[in-house]
Amino acid sequence: MSMLELGYLSFPILLAMIFLRAPIGLAMLLCGIGGLYFAMGGSNMFMSKLKTETYSTFSSYSLSIIPMFLLMGQFATLSGMSSALFKAAESWLGHRKGGVAMAAVGACAGFGAICGSSLATAATMSKVALPELRRYGYSGGFSTATLAAGGTLGILIPPSVILVIYAILTEQNIAKLFLAAFIPGILAAIGYIITISIYVRVNPKAAGTREPIPYAERFKALIDVWPVLLVFGLVVGGIYLGWFTPTEGAAVGAAGTGLIALLSGSLTWKIFVDSILQTALSTAMIFFIVLGAGLYNSFLALSQVPQELSGWVVGQGFSPWTVLTLILVFYLIFGCLMDSLSMILLTIPIFFPVISSLEFGMSPEHVAIWFGILVLIVVEVGLITPPVGMNLFIINAMDRQTAMTDTYKAVLWFVTSDIVRVIILVLFPAITLFLLPG
Repeated sequence: MSMLELGYLSFPILLAMIFLRAPIGLAMLLCGIGGLYFAMGGSNMFMSKLKTETYSTFSSYSLSIIPMFLLMGQFATLSGMSSALFKAAESWLGHRKGGVAMAAVGACAGFGAICGSSLATAATMSKVALPELRRYGYSGGFSTATLAAGGTLGILIPPSVILVIYAILTEQNIAKLFLAAFIPGILAAIGYIITISIYVRVNPKAAGTREPIPYAERFKALIDVWPVLLVFGLVVGGIYLGWFTPTEGAAVGAAGTGLIALLSGSLTWKIFVDSILQTALSTAMIFFIVLGAGLYNSFLALSQVPQELSGWVVGQGFSPWTVLTLILVFYLIFGCLMDSLSMILLTIPIFFPVISSLEFGMSPEHVAIWFGILVLIVVEVGLITPPVGMNLFIINAMDRQTAMTDTYKAVLWFVTSDIVRVIILVLFPAITLFLLPG
């Protein structure tokens, strides 16, 4: 069997292991080890690669940004920022038709700006918003679908752990990727709010109403979100003003949210230790997936699969837009079956050379950034697409009273909004690249 055939054979083996519920990091690690063993006819190659890959990957300074952003999210949850965000949004929007659901989306967007994790955003905001949605007569399926969709804003609105991984894999500037994600992130939140507005008019019984509150209370609630604005402004503003690098900005953000949690009285020693342990566990999980993907991608590079695939696509004469559409559809389908990080680590080394070889009328850097944002969005859609959307299961676990089928029916409205947004961003790349210099 040739090296190329061995590389192609590894794909069905990897998918079979994933469907058999093997951890994705372990599945990629075993495929990488097995591929290198059979390709080189012995264990010397993969043993050497395992040693060098582990050191070269985890000694990377860029990866230290991941535990810092995760710790920032932990502290932000503890300090009551999520509750303050929801109360502020609810005070201004809650009296409108579907307003409490709109407030939940707005709060998710705000929390995503200091968290960077979709699952954490969905889980945290559900604890705050679900009781309020129930209180004002919102149906179970509509409530859970709204929070599942809103949770996806956690990985789109900067800072985003997934964007950091993409930047490292494709050797792109992290700060520019964060900047490019702003407008798509805002469009996502606006799209969800419009979807809610349409949904409650088509299904008027799905949402109750609440009385408007005085403007004095609204402004007071708005003032209470100053910690979020401070941390976000310090981290993102500091990065773009050149005060510190993205990695340093993540450390500043973690320290800032930790200090706010301490001053608010919510950070005890036990909670501090638990936050560190949870961050360590999440980081270890991510790093193990990174290691497995690194070893598997080394085997794929040796087998020449990415190069052959890129050459084949170019040789077929497909238009760049056709190739891009097929790749995005692939992500949309498989995003229903795999988590976003695994999808990025597994597929970017294969698809990125293909996209880089095509001509879109933009600079290579702009193509890389634009493609990264598109991939992030379609992977995010997979988190809420039935039957295996991860966010749907997170929310359903927190609201056992609502049947999963009810959530499925309602969330399809938000999926439609996401698909419309993807089409707009594909047709008009300038929307994504508008804020980038040059």
